[in-house]
Amino acid sequence: MMATLPFTFDEYHGRQSRFLEQIPTDSLVLIPTNPVSFRSNDTSFPYRANSYMLYLCGWSDPEAVLMAHYNVDSWVTTLFVQPRDTKAEIWTGCRVGTEGAASEWPVHEACSIIDLKDIVGTHLSACKQAYLIQGVNSTLDELVSSAVDTDSADPTSILDEMRVRKSEREIQLMLKSADIASAAHVAAIRKGCAGIGEWQIQSVIEAHFTASKSCCSYSSIVGGGDNATILHYNSNDNEISDGELVLVDAGCEVSGYASDITRT
Repeated sequence: MMATLPFTFDEYHGRQSRFLEQIPTDSLVLIPTNPVSFRSNDTSFPYRANSYMLYLCGWSDPEAVLMAHYNVDSWVTTLFVQPRDTKAEIWTGCRVGTEGAASEWPVHEACSIIDLKDIVGTHLSACKQAYLIQGVNSTLDELVSSAVDTDSADPTSILDEMRVRKSEREIQLMLKSADIASAAHVAAIRKGCAGIGEWQIQSVIEAHFTASKSCCSYSSIVGGGDNATILHYNSNDNEISDGELVLVDAGCEVSGYASDITRT
């Protein structure tokens, strides 16, 4: 499976270098992606990877961890991913696997997520500090909290500061997301009329997002009349009467970069 990443390897490697040069070399870095959230039984909500994972290496699939450790004179990055599994792939689609991740993503090596506990445990015993985003992966939280003579630190403040400064390619993606969302709002305005349902306006907007190969960056808000005064109104189930104002707050996401537009 060939990777189609939104950025070049050079850009990802540059981000990794700028990040890791701010980390002590006797440390271990652990960046887990978001867990899968289930709607009911075996039906999950649409998956969205952790923004820090997307920023550092572009990996967008679930059950993954990006690790960095210092070896002799340089940092080594390891991506833990789901291994190939024919039975699982019949249900949820093809997996990249460790070989694909190692060859097609901007990391030095890839390992199976099944081996996460053993490999991370070994590295933890040799480091003085673990930079971990806590509260995302319970296995990592437990490993780090139980590690002897290893302090924990939060890497997000470093990454957040880095992410404030956007590259030309990032700005391109942000503009694309804004253009798609703007066109969706215009399409909704053109469909507006007395008696239309808030849900119908929502469907026009979100259909445009989907047709443009993007997704909602948050739940769309369409509030007519008094509903427009509710800050996080999201029922979107009332009809709009003649003469009522309509507030629409809707944006989309392209390759992890979001737009956010509110108009009345």
